[in-house]
Amino acid sequence: MLSWFAKRMIAHNMAKAREGDIEPTLKMDAEDVKFRFPGDSSWATELEGKEKLETWLRRFADVGLQIYPDEVVLQGFPWKQTICIRGTDFLDAPSGERVYENRYVIWGRISWGQLREYEVYEDTQKSKALDDYLASTGML
Repeated sequence: MLSWFAKRMIAHNMAKAREGDIEPTLKMDAEDVKFRFPGDSSWATELEGKEKLETWLRRFADVGLQIYPDEVVLQGFPWKQTICIRGTDFLDAPSGERVYENRYVIWGRISWGQLREYEVYEDTQKSKALDDYLASTGML
């Protein structure tokens, strides 16, 4: 039941992000949230604080990346929960050509409904290739 509810909420937030609205996602983040996206692409970061994360998320939405959750698992007590989201993200060029596609896993910790920390695992070579595409279009 908990995972079902979490998937509905995450799917809603990601649908809004696909439309460019990151506010529902930000509402889930604690003020001192810790976020990590490993790798050596322009997306790679390790940051702390909702304000810094907002900048990263806005870029994600502004580029037009489309993100979908396939599976969400949430477990634990309200004061100490673990969430795991597995899904896909992609970007289509204005011509309709798919220029980026990746699978991801997000692993996070939630306390009293607020994301305290999370990390995104993806194929970092594909993230780097996305940088190349964005540079070629002047978006990087």
